[in-house]
Amino acid sequence: MKLGVITDGISRDLAEAIGVMNDYDLEYAELQYIDDKEVGDLSISQMRRTRQLLHAHDKSVSCISRHLFAGMSVAATKPGSPVHRMHMDALKRCIEMAQDLKCPLVRIMTGKKEAILWGSHGAEKWNVAHGAWDAQLDLLAPAVDLARAEGMQLVVETGNGTMVNSSYTARRLIDDLDAKDILRVLWDPANNCWAHETAYPDGYMELREGYIGHIHIKDVIVDTPRAHLQIKVLGEGQLAPMLHPLAQALRADSYDGVISLESVYRPDGGTFKEGFKECIHTFKGIFE
Repeated sequence: MKLGVITDGISRDLAEAIGVMNDYDLEYAELQYIDDKEVGDLSISQMRRTRQLLHAHDKSVSCISRHLFAGMSVAATKPGSPVHRMHMDALKRCIEMAQDLKCPLVRIMTGKKEAILWGSHGAEKWNVAHGAWDAQLDLLAPAVDLARAEGMQLVVETGNGTMVNSSYTARRLIDDLDAKDILRVLWDPANNCWAHETAYPDGYMELREGYIGHIHIKDVIVDTPRAHLQIKVLGEGQLAPMLHPLAQALRADSYDGVISLESVYRPDGGTFKEGFKECIHTFKGIFE
């Protein structure tokens, strides 16, 4: 399968990150932060250097991954409001960057999580965040329209603190927006652990019918009651028993997108680069 890494998980110095990618024969670079800038904000000289480095080392860019629309209050933000316009402008810049680098995907995210979106038998009166889901649809519809006009595929990430934080909510978002032609899921099964979703088979089966556009892989232990998250060496956390079956299912279903190692593990007293090196062999051993 097509394997890569989110480069700033190794280093925000793209040259250093690409050097490590070369050491482990990784082809696909997912770009999020480069130097002191988030993607979409690079200067002309930074963009020139980025193009040169990628071309010189024959790297493909899998996804332009800015935190678009993340953290917004869907109750307080309206389409066309200053905050929404700021994110839409950033999306335009990310689409331009993706087109420049011949990258097929731009990541978006969703607003701040409301805990209960739907309910029944009394919950619909007392517990549901009424209107939150429809408000989220209204905020993302212009992004879908822009991407469709530009011929750019979007992927919405399943985040542990966002409105879309499970495979079910990701699929429902795409279906409710009627946007499967232009919007797919950036599936992060470790993030979905916070929603107590079992990555395989439950989470995967929600998305296997053409909804997945990109995948992030890391391993975690979540303790929701204590609001605590621990990043683990890949294969030593909650996803450990599911990684091999998941890889087999992706192969059986001919998944043709990229799988990025999200290198966010850091050993005690160590660096993220060292954490990457502790995870990369397991990652390749399972998914290569």
